[in-house]
Amino acid sequence: MDIKAKIEELTDKVKNDKTVAENFKKDPVKTVEGLIGVDLPDDQLEKVVEGIKAKVNLDKLGGALGGLFGKK
Repeated sequence: MDIKAKIEELTDKVKNDKTVAENFKKDPVKTVEGLIGVDLPDDQLEKVVEGIKAKVNLDKLGGALGGLFGKK
């Protein structure tokens, strides 16, 4: 499994699907496990969860900074 590609894919799902986003906020490990469809150890899932959180936060920050400088 290509972890970076999987993080990208799951980040898109979290950002674009309100239900997935709500579930991710409530229980990110369980949500990621359900989306991947593979039973992985929690420590491996935590790495994926942290990657998704970082990517979502960077995207939000980028959007906020764009608005700050008048870009969209």
